[in-house]
Amino acid sequence: MGTNAFIDVLPEMVAFARVAELGSFSAAAAQLGLTPSAVSRQVSRLEKTLGVQLIQRSTRQLRLTEAGVEAFAHCGELVAAAQATLEVAQQHAREPRGLVRLSAPREFARSVLHPHLLDFLARWPEVDVQLIVEDHDIDPIREGVDLVVRITHDPPPGLAARTLMAVDLLLCATPAYLARAGTPAHPGELPTHDCLYLGEREHDNLWRFRRAEGAKGANDEEANVRVRGRYIANHAEVRFEGALAGLGIACLPRFIAAPALEDGRLVRVLADWDFIAPYSGRVLLMYPPSRFLLPKCRVLIDHLADALSAG
Repeated sequence: MGTNAFIDVLPEMVAFARVAELGSFSAAAAQLGLTPSAVSRQVSRLEKTLGVQLIQRSTRQLRLTEAGVEAFAHCGELVAAAQATLEVAQQHAREPRGLVRLSAPREFARSVLHPHLLDFLARWPEVDVQLIVEDHDIDPIREGVDLVVRITHDPPPGLAARTLMAVDLLLCATPAYLARAGTPAHPGELPTHDCLYLGEREHDNLWRFRRAEGAKGANDEEANVRVRGRYIANHAEVRFEGALAGLGIACLPRFIAAPALEDGRLVRVLADWDFIAPYSGRVLLMYPPSRFLLPKCRVLIDHLADALSAG
């Protein structure tokens, strides 16, 4: 394809972006003021020009091919850039408005994001938020989500990311349980206790520790212990309630345990050891990279980043 050949397929790129975004030739045609057959021909011309299939068509649904997903990301940026160019005068004057679709893990969404989203909605009355609570990984381009919150050490390639906060796991139990069973002074004592762990993976009951930096006697000591317990649950709120019921020592995200630690319902166990868990990491707010991030998304990103960094 020649250097300027893309100019000849700009309408086809726009048509393809609308079909991919809306998931329908008919919906795209209605938005573009064309017939579905005309839009279909435009997409076919783009596929012929590129030499790859972008959309797998059936009588019931459309599905982007791998090449189509990548092409949609670029065409979507093209459309966003064109819209931003047409609206450049209004961008500086108008208030952010419209719907932002935000996906986040269930526990983090309920315990951390929800209160800040209420504040956001009060501050920005022209912006609506659809909160999608899902624990599985969301592809924002494929699933039509504006912003994705994920807890991870390594952000996936191809997405812009902003760090909101760090998440670590603590060991906690009720004072009554510790009075009855004793308070462990070293991770090596945990196998004699009832412990509440995730159980999602084969070795989730193998707990790893490193002596916390600055702790008394810290010398890079590490410990690996295999624990057991009567209640195994891959949901932090369930483990939290199990710990409050006196079922043992639970591994809990700090943001879940914090209120009960503050009011004394729970006590932190082995506070001078770092609990090394694969489920901890940074909380990242991610979105498809674009210089033309819509104002409605930008103000929500800034609001959450400011609120959580202050917390």
